[in-house]
Amino acid sequence: MSSEIRAIEFNPYDYRFHEDPYPTYARLRDEAPLYRNEELDFWALSRHDDVLAAFRDSARLSSANGVSLDPAAYGPNAHRTMSFLAMDDPRHMRLRLLVSQGFTPRRVQRLEDRVLELTRQHLDAALAGGEFDFIADFAGKLPMDVISELIGVPPADRDRLRGLADVVMHREEGVLDVPPAAMTAALDLVGYYLEMLAERRRTRTEDLTSALLDAEIDGDRLTDEEIIGFLFLMVVAGNETTTKLLGNAVYWGWRHPDQLAKPFADPGRIPDWIEETLRYDTSSQLIARTVATEVEYHGRTVPAGARLLLLLGSANRDSRVFPAADTYDIDRGQPTQLASFGGGPHFCLGAHLARLEARVALTELVSRVSSLDIDESRAVRVHSTNVRGFAALPVRAVTR
Repeated sequence: MSSEIRAIEFNPYDYRFHEDPYPTYARLRDEAPLYRNEELDFWALSRHDDVLAAFRDSARLSSANGVSLDPAAYGPNAHRTMSFLAMDDPRHMRLRLLVSQGFTPRRVQRLEDRVLELTRQHLDAALAGGEFDFIADFAGKLPMDVISELIGVPPADRDRLRGLADVVMHREEGVLDVPPAAMTAALDLVGYYLEMLAERRRTRTEDLTSALLDAEIDGDRLTDEEIIGFLFLMVVAGNETTTKLLGNAVYWGWRHPDQLAKPFADPGRIPDWIEETLRYDTSSQLIARTVATEVEYHGRTVPAGARLLLLLGSANRDSRVFPAADTYDIDRGQPTQLASFGGGPHFCLGAHLARLEARVALTELVSRVSSLDIDESRAVRVHSTNVRGFAALPVRAVTR
């Protein structure tokens, strides 16, 4: 291994890395496509073809210890908060099929009118003053409301749950694990869902939580622990990633006004805007796997039991697959090989809902606003090992 390769520093906890991970990813792809970090004890794949092949290789790469690099979130109990993301088949497929009985495409599609109502409600309030925080006043509220509508969380509790979800994801600088505040917030979320589940057992409603209680295949039903794990996954992963997608779309559009002008001129280009944002700066940056049986990549052997990171954010910037990959180009067409939602048996169950929310929200935004300006000096990035986006994004909007 050359001294140049040894000099690559890739630490997913590093705040400097969070500001712009893409130069590091480029070096990894070119110089160390299989990367080893001895100090944090992980390996990483950065090239697109390797990452997508790894998603499909569920026989040799296990999800049973979870998908997080954080030691406290990694291990045989990861499924309690990560649901079927932290399972292998047949456990994974059993739970996914049962959950799918409640989380149906039809149920998601029925939400579209309600997504539009919620979008307008939050935009009305945000735009009233002309200046607002795009995350706190809009992008953070809408996905939480949509998930809450879906699972049955009443409006009065939603801000509290969103705050808990934010704390679960946040990582303090220099802390290489789940911090105590995040653990406490996770316990609070689980406690809330336990109470909600007990209420639904007494009285069913029309929400997803009730549907999960009634889901059944050949007499097999979900346990309370399995339902709570899925609800936790929904509020953390489903809420956070969509919030970041909306913020990233607006930010990168603002940074590239020639590109942003296209969906403003033609709202039919909104899906292109969404897909290019998913490719260029995806919310979910990395996913962990456990090596079940030794594997070889690029002439090196990764031993059984090792942690292997699949770098989604890097895969989407691989010029071997995406021409001019570091260019934000809404005209590139909707790529069919995105790593943003994973792949293989663990492909994201909520991908359709995330795209629906983003399409409705951004379409309404461009219909109401003639221009947006971001105060980048006051923008605050999220600090997380696997989620990329903004915690605060101050904007000034000119309405039509």
